[in-house]
Amino acid sequence: MKTIYCITPRLRSMIQYIADKDHYERVLTLCRQVRHDLWIGTADLKDLYISQGQGSIPFLALLDELTRRGVEVRLLHAKEPGENFRADFDRYPQLWQRLERRLCPRVHFKLMVFDCTKAYIGSANLTGAGMGMKGEHTRNFEAGILTDDPALVDAAADHLDGVWQGRHCKDCRRKDFCGDPIGR
Repeated sequence: MKTIYCITPRLRSMIQYIADKDHYERVLTLCRQVRHDLWIGTADLKDLYISQGQGSIPFLALLDELTRRGVEVRLLHAKEPGENFRADFDRYPQLWQRLERRLCPRVHFKLMVFDCTKAYIGSANLTGAGMGMKGEHTRNFEAGILTDDPALVDAAADHLDGVWQGRHCKDCRRKDFCGDPIGR
């Protein structure tokens, strides 16, 4: 993993290339450190697990912990998750009330914005294979960048927020596939 620092007259920004298992080690680690808000945009969502102590816990347990600490968690995804994810979700009633979740069948981006100061922009869905939790020979080949460059963070946050707010709903030609329209 190589970190590149871009230097401008007023700014020194970090841009890291994230590949394969780095998604798990670098990106998901940032989720644990969030203090105010975590925005996630993903096409696919499955029962992702993360390490804790000697074992592992559902990623949803971390989201539950974050919401209990008062962190705003937004989750924007393209389709309803699978049965295992839904069973895990049902174990965390706090998420029913506090997790902000929206569906948009056109979402294909994979974005994560951490406290509006860092962003992941890449190819990995929020799944075990995508985020690198699976074994070396079964995980997906994924790529992305992790950055604290304000222009990139703002662009990623604005893109995700635009879909979240329903800016594209009025002219969308996929309404027939939208089970829960954002922009009413």
